[in-house]
Amino acid sequence: MRRMDAEADTYSQTMETMGQRARQAAAALAKLQAATRDHALRQAAAALRAAAPAILAANEQDMAHFKGTSAFGDRLLLNAARLEAMARGLEEVADLPDPLARVLAEWTRPNGLRISRIAQPIGVLGMIYESRPNVGADAAAIAIKSGNAIILRGGSESFHSAQAIHKAVAAGLKAAGLPEATMQVPPTADRQFVAAMLGAVGQIDLIIPRGGKTLVGLVQREARVPVLAHAEGLNHTYIHAAANPEMARSVLANAKMRRPGVCGATETLLIDTSIAPSLLPVLVTDLAALGCAFKADARARTICPELPAAGPHDFDTEWQDAVLNIAVVDGPDSALAHVVAHGSEHTEAIITDNAQVAEDYLAACPAAVTLWNASTQFCDGGEFGFGAEIGIATGHIHARGPIGPEQLTTFRYVVRGTGQVRR
Repeated sequence: MRRMDAEADTYSQTMETMGQRARQAAAALAKLQAATRDHALRQAAAALRAAAPAILAANEQDMAHFKGTSAFGDRLLLNAARLEAMARGLEEVADLPDPLARVLAEWTRPNGLRISRIAQPIGVLGMIYESRPNVGADAAAIAIKSGNAIILRGGSESFHSAQAIHKAVAAGLKAAGLPEATMQVPPTADRQFVAAMLGAVGQIDLIIPRGGKTLVGLVQREARVPVLAHAEGLNHTYIHAAANPEMARSVLANAKMRRPGVCGATETLLIDTSIAPSLLPVLVTDLAALGCAFKADARARTICPELPAAGPHDFDTEWQDAVLNIAVVDGPDSALAHVVAHGSEHTEAIITDNAQVAEDYLAACPAAVTLWNASTQFCDGGEFGFGAEIGIATGHIHARGPIGPEQLTTFRYVVRGTGQVRR
């Protein structure tokens, strides 16, 4: 017990030191011109490319020790193409408009006071994430673009990859003249450091967890600083009676099987009862050929008796794997009722050629992102034009959906007068 307490104290002290350095870096970043921050991101992209052999070697080390599902392993895996996409993401973030050069609103009061609401950085961000090593580079890019310092704690399974990526990005930032503490990672994968981050009141302004339900729940329960949660992706694709069958086949296959382990993957197919007898067997055949397994409700099993029956919790499970839940529904209202009962307000999709039905569904669906005639896997900061993302927010306060640079700003007020006094 004494040893654990001593370790906890050590991590708290380490966090305090990192937090103090991050606050100093954040203050310096807030004063920098956008051109300087953008140049730093391009330098970081160049450094990533230069360090590709070292990063891929570190990732091989992580993969060699990985024990988990193939879909989860796909999240961890880096290759030349993914590393290049990571570097391009930094450059795309650099090309975005400056989120700090925004006057959000202006008005003049009857007494002549001119009031402006102006975007500004949040300050110091703390990011706790699992498995996907590219998250560190994406998060750093978005933080720097929005003038924030960031402390990144990746999962133990991606420890070596995260360290190598940090080394490269930090070298690029330093070459551009940014403070070294702009982006920091702890020297350990010990979970006690997570506790130190969650208790870092006055050092971290916002904690962003990105991972599974267990991680997000832990952070939400234990954090003493504000949390911007990246919730689980219990996403549905609803195929309406007026859907184009070939479009439905193509979109569903992509939504489920392009990368089954990502948070934007579809976990449940909802299909209208009027078209299920003809279309559902075709969809099942398509997906089975791609290696997908199934969990089906009783109505779906009357059409495809070979489908395994869904258990009591399957429709509330984010598989993050090649497993698809299937439910037959009685139209848009029935589909929305299922989404409300089982979804996580992450990403939803409707496939239909009926524009009025689609618009009504888009208006009523409670998800942070709802798509019409498109794959749920488009719920991604890069696909939204943000260059990258720091997560997908599903809460109802502050940011929702893919979190880009604009979503990591807050605001302040500037008031200009001519000698007014309050009476």
